[in-house]
Amino acid sequence: MKLVLASTSRYRRELLSRLHIPFEVLSPDVDETPLPNETPSATALRLSVLKALAAAASHPNALIIGSDQVLMLDSEQLGKPGSFDNAFAQLKKMQGRAMVFHTALTLLNSCTGNTQTRDVPTVVHIRPLSDAQITAYLKKETPYDCAGSAKSESLGIALMTRMDSPDPTALIGLPLMALTEMLLNEGIDVLTWPPASST
Repeated sequence: MKLVLASTSRYRRELLSRLHIPFEVLSPDVDETPLPNETPSATALRLSVLKALAAAASHPNALIIGSDQVLMLDSEQLGKPGSFDNAFAQLKKMQGRAMVFHTALTLLNSCTGNTQTRDVPTVVHIRPLSDAQITAYLKKETPYDCAGSAKSESLGIALMTRMDSPDPTALIGLPLMALTEMLLNEGIDVLTWPPASST
């Protein structure tokens, strides 16, 4: 069975490539608007499932990975800033506070219909920051395609004082620890891939 990543995120693509298993990339057409009264975890899980299902129609015999991330600062959901001004406003609001990233993962076997899901939360504490520090960081990093404007895998780690998560790759966008377990449940052991050919 082929492995399909239902996401065009370069961060998820890079993370999945670490497992040394060939995969295809597909862009799912999914409305990411949260439903009324939907919790952040429920939103992330629902969207990760929808992304996997969106890829299933064109890949009827595949293991499909769907993932979605929702960032919450108290009761406010923060998305990708898209610009310097928006990123500055986000970091200004986040500095000195803690926020929660809900990173949801779905692995769908489109042949059997078996679906595994998990929400991997990460609590990130941002240090107090001056306007000059925020400006300098944004000019060096330009993290405008990153929810919360802080890349933990790069200079953004200097913005943080603490990170609490069962999986450090979840914050980047794809929880690899959970994914390797899900793949193992489908008979794929990333440590012994590729399987020995039968004689």
